[in-house]
Amino acid sequence: MKLSVLDQSPVSSGMTPPEALRNTIDLARLCDSLGYERYWIAEHHGLSMIATSTPEIMIGVVAEATKTIRVGSGAVLLPHYSPLKVAETFRTLEALNPGRIDLGIGRAPGGDPLDAFALRRTRERAQFDVDDFPQQLVELLAFLRGGFAPDHPFSRIRVQPEGVGAPEVWLLGSSPWSASAAAQLSLPYAFAHFIGGPATEFALGRYKAMFVPSENLPAPKTILSIGALCAETDAEADRLAASSRAVIRRIRKGLQGVVPSVEDALAELAADPSPPLEEESPWPRTFVGSPATVRAGIEAMASALGVEEMMILTITHDHQARRRSYELLADAFGMKSR
Repeated sequence: MKLSVLDQSPVSSGMTPPEALRNTIDLARLCDSLGYERYWIAEHHGLSMIATSTPEIMIGVVAEATKTIRVGSGAVLLPHYSPLKVAETFRTLEALNPGRIDLGIGRAPGGDPLDAFALRRTRERAQFDVDDFPQQLVELLAFLRGGFAPDHPFSRIRVQPEGVGAPEVWLLGSSPWSASAAAQLSLPYAFAHFIGGPATEFALGRYKAMFVPSENLPAPKTILSIGALCAETDAEADRLAASSRAVIRRIRKGLQGVVPSVEDALAELAADPSPPLEEESPWPRTFVGSPATVRAGIEAMASALGVEEMMILTITHDHQARRRSYELLADAFGMKSR
């Protein structure tokens, strides 16, 4: 089984957003050396806890700082952008880093309604409720692969830079709709279990059942994105996880804020009488524990769902603890260092 990384560039208390971005570069170098398969960078807007709003910039920086690991977006939120511009951006990244770039595409707004409005390609009132994501996605694939019919006006557009391959395109999602779209378009599919836990098994099953083989992808190809936090003992991992539990509770209440320290998180959780988030899936959204505990959980989930690659999101207050978590996980799975 392959392991990969999803990085949201979390901003912790006492840390600046530029420091969070530099931590992303540092963690990417580490995960490259440990043998992780891919390193995907998220896109979010207007969130004080997350520093990455432009994954396309960070992909170039991370690819330059690493040697072998594939680097990509988790995801570019296509409704905000022109398909041609996205195609040009990722063709450029592929030209500079041949064979290492992934273009993960998402449908979510990545921020609150005001952020989404400010990011709109058009602000005409008639377009407010128009969802043209399917058409955008087909257009993007045509720009990348030269798939326009000869009589289509866009067939005359020469996507620059020419003479290079296209990045590997993934559709990301957390719902059955994205599973169906990925299957019909013969795209590899990454499901965000840490977001859409109750729909995980159904969505992955739908994707595999509906998948249409193609020359580009003859068989289904999946990634399952989960949360995970490893420490030397179950008790220490549970203590470190207080920071992310506090963040999740804030999100449920519509609150902002950076990742709190463990001590502040424990106090915050103790003072909040609301019950913790109940899992609506046989598997937790985040696996927490010692290396043996986390490995057992991840392997059981991957085996039950028939997933060949797991993508790990780790949120901690301390960057060194986050580094250590990925080190312990790589060692637990016997990954070969590069």
